[in-house]
Amino acid sequence: MNLVHTRPIFGTLVAIPYPGRGHINPMMNLCKLLASRKHDLLITFVITEEWLGFIGSYTKPDNIHFASIPNVLPSELVRGADFPGFYEAVMTKMEAPFEELLDTLELPVTAIIADTELKWAICMGNRRNIPVASLCTTSANFFSVLHSMVLTENRLFLIDTLDNGSELAEQSSGISPDIRMIFEGSTRQVIQLTLECISWVQKAKYVLFTSVYELEGHAIDTLKARFNIPIYTIGPAIPYFELHGNSSETMVQNVPSYLQWLDIHPPCSVLYVSLGSFLSVSNDQMDEIAAGLQDSGVLYLWVARGGTSRLTEKGSEMGLVVPWCDQLKVLCHSSIGGFLTHCGWNSILEAIYAGIPMLTFPILFDQAPNSKKIVDDWKIGWRLKEQQKDGRLVTRASIAELVRSFMDPENNEVKNMRKSASELKEKCRKAVAEDGSSQRNLDAFIKGISQGHDGMLID
Repeated sequence: MNLVHTRPIFGTLVAIPYPGRGHINPMMNLCKLLASRKHDLLITFVITEEWLGFIGSYTKPDNIHFASIPNVLPSELVRGADFPGFYEAVMTKMEAPFEELLDTLELPVTAIIADTELKWAICMGNRRNIPVASLCTTSANFFSVLHSMVLTENRLFLIDTLDNGSELAEQSSGISPDIRMIFEGSTRQVIQLTLECISWVQKAKYVLFTSVYELEGHAIDTLKARFNIPIYTIGPAIPYFELHGNSSETMVQNVPSYLQWLDIHPPCSVLYVSLGSFLSVSNDQMDEIAAGLQDSGVLYLWVARGGTSRLTEKGSEMGLVVPWCDQLKVLCHSSIGGFLTHCGWNSILEAIYAGIPMLTFPILFDQAPNSKKIVDDWKIGWRLKEQQKDGRLVTRASIAELVRSFMDPENNEVKNMRKSASELKEKCRKAVAEDGSSQRNLDAFIKGISQGHDGMLID
């Protein structure tokens, strides 16, 4: 007997990000994109009670709903004090309350989108016969390096040598020298848990990257050859779709003071500075950066979470220091000419979307190879900080000199760099235009998860 429904019964798509801003933001942006392309798709976005307090009032589409699990992890406000302990808690304490929450949902769970660093979500989905899409919030290039490490036969030996600081790791057969750069300062516990997460991805139903195929085609093609499941680039998973909102709410809001400050300055004259929302630089290094910016004579807008008052005291009339800003909107402002960044992947994608060259100051994990990609491969930036094992500070004098050159519109090297950044910007924007590579991938993913258990397509 054929059953006909006047409205498709789809169930709910459950999204579970890793509990950190650099993971929650791209997951939410992906969910907003999915919700906009399939209006009858209900999305349940699961976070801890603490994170619900942080973002629960944010504007979102009506078909995205928050659900929370108890605060079974150390607070976001102190996780940097014991990152290995926090990381282990994410791996061991979130699964049980998340599974209990799934059992309370009114609609059946059609699929789960889980952060790549939540390996237990893939195991749970397979056990409950729920397809899981693994969302990777790092670059495909970085993921590929880690996956190569997973594939090596001497993986446990490599973990031991990395943990002991041995140079043997760089000499191990088939292992990229980038691995030492990635795991510099990491504990054995963090290295092992990270690689376990990567090893579980192949057991998911889909792999999603917040990247753009035109930026990382070689890495994506390499991964497609290794995996027998669909791999989709759906990025950049940044809020580009909210840049030109014309709602009445947007129209009546006052323009933030930092945008008013940018409005009065000439095109490409301001350096934007942001060193991330998690682990940042030491106070001594922060002082050197502040002094270097002041000595450079270049205009700057600096977002410094937690250190605003201290930096304001050390600043000058050339700079504005704020605790928060709409980063993508700032990067797209005509007065911004460069971005001093810690090289977090989300920040890089926003800079590329805006066509802004970068001064790189990597701090940890994927940031050093990201810096290498910016400078050596894409040629849209310069290094402000080289990889330094002895902990030496980058001095105010070297910072001032490099910033002056970087923001000099007559510098021929800078002109070439701006040209390259503009070309990547166009590739990125074509990918998110209708029928662009990322839009096609989003539609293909939606089609995949829209398959009913009887194999019939629900549309």
